[in-house]
Amino acid sequence: MKGVILDFDSIGPTDLDLTALYELPVEWEIYPDCLASQVAEHIASADIVLTNKTAIRASEMDQSKSLKLIALFATGTDIVDLVAASEKNIVVSNAVGYGTASVVQHVWSLILALTTNLKEHSKASIDGRWRNSRFFCLLDSPIQELEGKVLGIIGAGELGLGVAKIAEAFGMKVFFAALPGRSHSNQDNRMPFEMLLKESDIVSLHCPLTAETAKLIGADELQAIKKSAFLVNTARGGLIDEQALKSALTKGIIAGAALDVLSVEPPSEGNVLIDSFIPNLIVTPHVAWIARESRQRLVGQVVENIQGFLSGEPRNQVN
Repeated sequence: MKGVILDFDSIGPTDLDLTALYELPVEWEIYPDCLASQVAEHIASADIVLTNKTAIRASEMDQSKSLKLIALFATGTDIVDLVAASEKNIVVSNAVGYGTASVVQHVWSLILALTTNLKEHSKASIDGRWRNSRFFCLLDSPIQELEGKVLGIIGAGELGLGVAKIAEAFGMKVFFAALPGRSHSNQDNRMPFEMLLKESDIVSLHCPLTAETAKLIGADELQAIKKSAFLVNTARGGLIDEQALKSALTKGIIAGAALDVLSVEPPSEGNVLIDSFIPNLIVTPHVAWIARESRQRLVGQVVENIQGFLSGEPRNQVN
């Protein structure tokens, strides 16, 4: 059986144990990266295709006559035409829950950096402000305690619940958003979306990007958030109207924001939020998930998905 990996370097394989992957009864053809124009050629004779962010559309499937399984090194499935795959009896599987510990840790590193004004304090120790102070400490940049503050979480999946667990250790009050027109899991601490924005000291996004959630946080929502509140997004960049966020930060409408995601990644043609003049904004390059332990679990889960498929019992099938 022939297998193709389209963009293997995107999971950083050099520090991972890949023994289980290579021991599968699959002859692998591995590409470090793959342009959209190369997909059809690369998968033309494959039975199994592994991909992280390289899209596979109906037109490529049409040219791959033996394709039986598309296994994703990711949870999100928007890069695969699931309807076309179902019509062609191609199983699509994803990976779930592998990066929870890594992402939750990153969320809290962002929250703590914002509430402790970490960037500004670090700068002050270098640019001479501390050296020239008459006192042993600087009081220029305020620090907020988390105890007693309200954390509003949008998205009550594994990541949202993981972030909530840590919040409780800090003595925070946690509420999950009830989005209009949506069914929700049965948390007893649900709050209507509009109310959650107004009540929260920190708003953290953990919901998928869909037609309904695109630009979920826009100018009106940012106006509703407390002036002293922070916005954190480690989910998908498209959940936020980026121009509206830039305006809110530069005008002091909210206190700050921290993002691990942007609407287009990488921002090779620039992004309105990649601007050193925007106050109290932290942007990290989509790294919340990349702890080595997380990526090792990811490979292990993909291997299990392939094993399940080969044994006639597909795992994590999404179509």
